[in-house]
Formats: sequence, C-alpha cells, structure tokens
Amino acid sequence: MLSPPTEATRLAALRWLAELRVAGIPRVRVLFSHHPGYADLTPAQYAEGLAWLRRMGMVTTAGRPVVDITDSEAGDGVMPASVPAVRWSLSAEEARRAVGAAGEQALLGLLREGGVPHVRHVAAESDAYGYDIAAARSASERAHIEVKSTTDPTRLVIHLTRHEYEVMARDERWCLAAVLVGGDGSAVNVATVDRVWIHSAVPVDQARRGRWESVRLEVSTDAVMPGLVVGARRLFPEVVLPQCSVWTTWQEHRSRPCTHWTTC
Repeated sequence: MLSPPTEATRLAALRWLAELRVAGIPRVRVLFSHHPGYADLTPAQYAEGLAWLRRMGMVTTAGRPVVDITDSEAGDGVMPASVPAVRWSLSAEEARRAVGAAGEQALLGLLREGGVPHVRHVAAESDAYGYDIAAARSASERAHIEVKSTTDPTRLVIHLTRHEYEVMARDERWCLAAVLVGGDGSAVNVATVDRVWIHSAVPVDQARRGRWESVRLEVSTDAVMPGLVVGARRLFPEVVLPQCSVWTTWQEHRSRPCTHWTTC
C-alpha cells in the first residue's frame, strides 16, 4: 500500500499540477529552483511531489497532468501571493500546438517547392534529434533545422531546451528558423536566428550540481537574418521565400529596427 504523502509532498504536488498546465517538466523545475516564491520547499521535496503524482497516475509520462485543480485549491495557501496565478485552457494549448505544427509543415513545403531534393520531418519520428527538419541539396549542403513558429509579427521570444542547445553547439549544420504563420497556415515569412547570438544569450551553469534545462530568450533585432541561412550559405534563393513587409534585410538592421515575434 502506498503511504500517504507528507504535507510538503502534497504542497509540491499541487504546485506541479498547477504549473504543468502551461509548461513542461524542465521549465517548471527551473521555476521551482529559482523563483523566490517557491523557496519554502527544497528541490528534493519538489522531486518527491512529482514522483508521488507519477506513482498515483496523476501525471502522464509526457509530463501532462491527468487531473486538474480548482481555483480555490490554487489560492488556498498553495500558491504564494508573490507568484502570479497562471490560467490555462485546452483551446489555447491546442492553438499553440497547431501554430507550431503549421510552421513546420509550411517550411517543409517551401523546402520541397524550392527544389531541395532530400527533406525529412524528423520531429514526427522523435524529439531526440534536437531539431525538426533535416534537409540536403547534396552531401556537402545539408541543414538540421529547428523551427519556431508564430502568428505575431511584433516580437520574437523563443523557448529553447537544453538538448536543442547542446545539439546546436556540436552540430555546425544546425540552424534555428523562425516562421511567421498566416491565417491560412502558410508561411508569411522565414528568418534565421544567429546561432552565435543564441550561444551568447543562454545562461551559464553556476555549479556542477545545477544546470538549466530550458530557457526563454527574447531575440535581439540584430540576431535575425532573412531567409534560411546555414553557416555562410542560404539553403535556397530568397525569391523562393514569401515576402512580408515586416522583415528587414540583414544590412538594414543598423538603420531600421526589425520586428520581433512570439513563438510556439
């Protein structure tokens, strides 16, 4: 028989259920480790809270809560007043996933229409690759593309996992493509986020026993290049790409600010 949870385990479990509605386990773990509003419990207590939820079948293997908590449970001393409450809805989550999928499919279509002979949607097979699309014109012209999709042309905020970053660090063919998705699901425009800038923007681990697992990055205006750029090469001519007035050229960044987006 499973022993009843301690009060600390119960509190940690309730916080996991609240936060897993809007973020994955790595991001929530970072929140619990760094936000002062959650410092009343230790990392070990949070780990036990998650383990208890898994033993009880209340969290899936993918890290999604099977049960929900009411607003009264979230506000009855469970969530500290210093931590803003987060609201989640199934429709919003489905919309976010739909935008992400649309961006990947739109870029797949552009690659094939642009004459790239070998295109493979590896994200449909596994998350282990650290990127979404593998494309190749020849043995020497290959790209491993991580796709971040958005419908908002006003700013770009990307969420990068530790795995994606580590693949970028060791793979010179890795690139991050931002896709602006139109109302019909097509790509309104495509740009590349400079990998040198990504490397400079991610956090630095402060101790051997602590490491970041997921990071939110607001992309700088001078870190966005039009088109799909891998190393010093463009994967296909810009004329193949859709044109949108919100974009600027790499040279124009110095004199005219580039817009940002929010991503999925």
